[in-house]
Amino acid sequence: MEPKEINFAAMPQTAVNVVARPAEFFQSMPKTGGFLEPLVFVIAMGVITGVVQVILNFAGLGYSGPQENSMMARLSFIVFMPVAAAIGSFIGAAFLFVIWKIMGSSENYETAYRCGAYLMALSPITTVIGAIPYAGGILSMAIYVYYLVMASVYVHDLPAQKAWIVFGIIGAIFVFFGLFAERSMRHMDTDTERWRKMGEHMSEEYRQPVTEMEQSSEAMRKQAEEMVRQLQQQAQETTREAPENQ
Repeated sequence: MEPKEINFAAMPQTAVNVVARPAEFFQSMPKTGGFLEPLVFVIAMGVITGVVQVILNFAGLGYSGPQENSMMARLSFIVFMPVAAAIGSFIGAAFLFVIWKIMGSSENYETAYRCGAYLMALSPITTVIGAIPYAGGILSMAIYVYYLVMASVYVHDLPAQKAWIVFGIIGAIFVFFGLFAERSMRHMDTDTERWRKMGEHMSEEYRQPVTEMEQSSEAMRKQAEEMVRQLQQQAQETTREAPENQ
């Protein structure tokens, strides 16, 4: 498909249709037509997702990690998310293609890609939901499972029960590893913060004796200078008195 044939103005409505009417959307979704249009849709949703993530980070919502506190690190989501989404869309489509083939689908990789690409319409929503600790990941995966079942039924003509079982199991596996990873990252962040505070406390404890030593050294230096000054004065007075006594 040529770039001029891409209807950018229709993308917001496409996203709304995917989210609000998944059954109708997947029933009418063209199974062919090239990769460019769905790829552009993925990139557009990636930009929106990046903006949402930046807003959440500035609001202090969700988990962003200790390395993402700077302005540049936060704003980098707007650049990083579209690139990651574009690359991930092809990898994710390959995964879905294999799963659907095992389930008995007769559709090709392009159809699998288009299904996965348009599901990126969910990404801004699940990013907001994902800000909820732990429960957000579970709810987000449940949403994706539902929409994948819709795609399985209305695009790949697979039985709903089989789709629920297969993607339900896959979703449960992703949830398990996702919760484990989130827990590990949050604990790592907590440990890092605890060690940082401990380091600051120890630094303060050592800083006080050093300051006292510096103050003592300064006082001793002043005393030594005063003694030298007094000795010089005494020497000068002795020198002046010597001729007078002769």
